[in-house]
Amino acid sequence: MSVRIAKSAGFCFGVSRAVELVEQAAQAGKRVVTLGPIIHNRHVVDRFREMGVGVIEEPEQASPGDTVIIRSHGVSRQVYERLEQRNVEIIDATCPFVKRIHNIVSRAEEEGRLPVIIGTPTHPEVIGIAGWCGRCEIFESREALETWAESQENLKNLAICMVSQTTSMEFLWKSCVDFAKKQFTNLKIFDTICRATEYRQSEAAELSQSCQAMVVVGDPKSSNTGRLAMICREHCSRVFLVDHAGELKPEGFCGVADVGITAGASTPAWIIKEVNKTMSEITNVEAVQEESFAELLEQSIKTLNTGDKVTGIVTGIGNTEVQVDLGTKHAGYIPYDEVSTDPSVKPEDVLKVGDEIEVFVVRVNDQEGTVQLSKKKLDGLKVWDEMASWVEDKTTVEGTITEENKGGLVANVKGIRVFIPASQSGIAKGGDMAGMVGKTVQMKITEVNRARRRVIGSIRAVTSEARKAAQEKIWAEIENGKKYHGVVKSLTSYGAFVDIGGVDGMVHVSELSWNRIKTPADVVKVGDEIDVYVISFDPEKHKISLGYKTAEMNPWNQFMTKYSVGDVVDAKIVKLMTFGAFAEILPGVDGLIHISQIADRRIGKPEDVLSEGQDVKVKITDVDAENKRISLSIRALLEQPAEDAE
Repeated sequence: MSVRIAKSAGFCFGVSRAVELVEQAAQAGKRVVTLGPIIHNRHVVDRFREMGVGVIEEPEQASPGDTVIIRSHGVSRQVYERLEQRNVEIIDATCPFVKRIHNIVSRAEEEGRLPVIIGTPTHPEVIGIAGWCGRCEIFESREALETWAESQENLKNLAICMVSQTTSMEFLWKSCVDFAKKQFTNLKIFDTICRATEYRQSEAAELSQSCQAMVVVGDPKSSNTGRLAMICREHCSRVFLVDHAGELKPEGFCGVADVGITAGASTPAWIIKEVNKTMSEITNVEAVQEESFAELLEQSIKTLNTGDKVTGIVTGIGNTEVQVDLGTKHAGYIPYDEVSTDPSVKPEDVLKVGDEIEVFVVRVNDQEGTVQLSKKKLDGLKVWDEMASWVEDKTTVEGTITEENKGGLVANVKGIRVFIPASQSGIAKGGDMAGMVGKTVQMKITEVNRARRRVIGSIRAVTSEARKAAQEKIWAEIENGKKYHGVVKSLTSYGAFVDIGGVDGMVHVSELSWNRIKTPADVVKVGDEIDVYVISFDPEKHKISLGYKTAEMNPWNQFMTKYSVGDVVDAKIVKLMTFGAFAEILPGVDGLIHISQIADRRIGKPEDVLSEGQDVKVKITDVDAENKRISLSIRALLEQPAEDAE
């Protein structure tokens, strides 16, 4: 029997965030309660109860001074206001994706639109969403939406805003959207299904098609888990929805060759691991039951052979070796250099007489009645076993880079040589690979070939995972006007692309500077760290427009702050016209010296007195703030009053 676990099984971003907020509050020594179960999983709720975290159902049950945590499903505006009246500290653990829907329906109501929610009316998330608008319609199926539409008058002109419960099924949402587009002409659609939910459901469908049995792990009260089970049943005849590993029964998997495991978004990793472990034990039980009595008897009396793993008791630690009693006619011993992979470790530091240890049989000498053993080799074998599980579990491990070669890097992970291809090093092509030698890095083991003693690792997989988490966080919390500190990644003729923490946004050339510039390179360069703000964003197309120039950087604002009418300033002639000359006061701010104000005499043309690039002193004679026009005069400085001339 083979057992496969879905990659996306377990906590989603929103649930993980909520659980983390509760843990932080509890560890801070606060008196903590959650408004309703923090997530749909009794094991997590029980664990928090043991930590002293209580559960209340109504705001009025909270006592003054309590720290009240709003669960990931969110609550209505009214419930939030009732909490504020209780004199409590409020920690809002509402999933950011759900919070976005609250804002959408609230804004829709302000615009005079009727919010239409596709979801389960009794689900806490939907109840919370509905509580952020005065009136809305909730539909659990397309049929219900169609029935309601038939009862409406003046349907074509009805202003609608359409959203979905984050855990709705994709096919239901699309079906309702298709119908709505045909019926309503004044319609705004917001696809608010959580992509993590969509991916989890599609992965469950794919896994259930290739497995003879599926195990769906999660609280049976969770709609998210229930939908996963329903999807699996469409493709697989044996689907077991279990709350924990203890509900698995070996007889349910008789004759099954492939088992798939998936889990709802509220299922913690430790429960998934227990289910996986139990499935492995069921597999082992089946294997033993198939063995004949004769085979079992033969195993019990077989002699020691090179390559065996055996258990013994340490009976003595000598000057060159450790003696081990194996319970056979052979005297076992471990040479000092076979105790540990670390040559600085002394045997007495890790072993003592009476210890039970597992060792590897290196050589059997029946004539002398001795057997050479190795603890080091067995520890190495265990690492190989661990590595195989790391590949399956996608575990992040730590290693030290020991060398660079033509193909990439080599790392040491628990004494095993791991090759990291250049493409998986996380270093750009042509980058300094040698600079990595000696550094400790995080990586994932992607391939283990025990026969060839070959292990492949990837640093990039870890950074990609972190980047993906950062991207989810940004898209969950992004809003117009929000500021980010980013890094310029690339330049084009029309703007600069800036990494704001896992997601790239574009600063158009017009948003880089208040002055006219030829290219973005006139203002920034690749690698620059700059502060930007969000102008607009499109979650569906994954596009973000950023701004760099600010009101404080506006040359006109700088001029208005620094100068006023009557001031004498240094300026530079930048352009000569028939009617006068333009002079630059500040970069981006020019003033006009009319031909009549260039000299204290009549001149034919400005070129008779001035030339482009010439520095001059001018007096500010007028400022038209509305039209952003400045009048300057050289003549005013030449015509000094009589008292000044004296």
